[in-house]
Amino acid sequence: MLPPLNAIRAFEAAARTGSFTLAAAELGVSSAAVSQQIRNLEAYFAKKLFSRRGNRLTLTDAGHAMFAPTSQALGELAAVAGRMRDGEARPRLVVSVPFSIAEPWLVPCLVELAHRFPRIAIDIRVEDDPVDLARHAIDLRISYGDYHYPGMKVVRLMHDEVVPVCAPSFADRPGGTGAALDAAPESAFIHTTWGASYASHPSWADWFRHAGLARRPDPMRGRRVGLSSLAIAAARSGLGVALAQRALARSDIESGRLVALSTVSLKLGHAYGAFLPKNKPLQAEIATLLELLRR
Repeated sequence: MLPPLNAIRAFEAAARTGSFTLAAAELGVSSAAVSQQIRNLEAYFAKKLFSRRGNRLTLTDAGHAMFAPTSQALGELAAVAGRMRDGEARPRLVVSVPFSIAEPWLVPCLVELAHRFPRIAIDIRVEDDPVDLARHAIDLRISYGDYHYPGMKVVRLMHDEVVPVCAPSFADRPGGTGAALDAAPESAFIHTTWGASYASHPSWADWFRHAGLARRPDPMRGRRVGLSSLAIAAARSGLGVALAQRALARSDIESGRLVALSTVSLKLGHAYGAFLPKNKPLQAEIATLLELLRR
């Protein structure tokens, strides 16, 4: 016998938001109604699903055991309802990806995927971690590191590395970087700032240390950008020399739009991985995309 669906929806929303009030606002009911639905569900299972810590709800062990499959089931129901409502007949692939790697890495792979599966509909979601795959009917999430999605199936894609690059015209100009990076002016360096959530991305100081050089470029005296892809675009435009992720800059280096200024490279702090719902069968389109991403 299935538990009451309204109680399941109330539980999933409360567990995800950590609040009866926020869950009520999302569902369009009162917080008292949400609380009553939770009590009904706890009575149905004879288990306590939440504990209160001040104004914050915390899942009990029983609540944790129930949340992941509940969230996934509701997400799949929402996806089916959307397809039925929109009359979709073609297979559809929803891929979620961070902004930095969407254009230089993912899109070329999707072009090849579309050649192999010409009838597939593709939905690219560009968003920051963490993402709720089940709730938003996402087939595949690409992420840096493996700590955002415990309980998900993970496929390791690559462990990228950074290498100094700049435009040929910048390397050749007076005071450019064609001679030695150790002698380049502070203003020549493009520094990538990933944001407060990341501490593992290699800096120019890390690269010089790895190269056995004493130089420590000052980010405050150079150019600073907030994305790896933007650092590559800035270097390609002649703004300076960037520590570019090799996989993202490969086409620019091969075409001559960028030149690598050293053979010394430095690995990122974490690998990139693809995350998928654990119990969902691996479709041929997803298996092919994973193959293309790893290649």
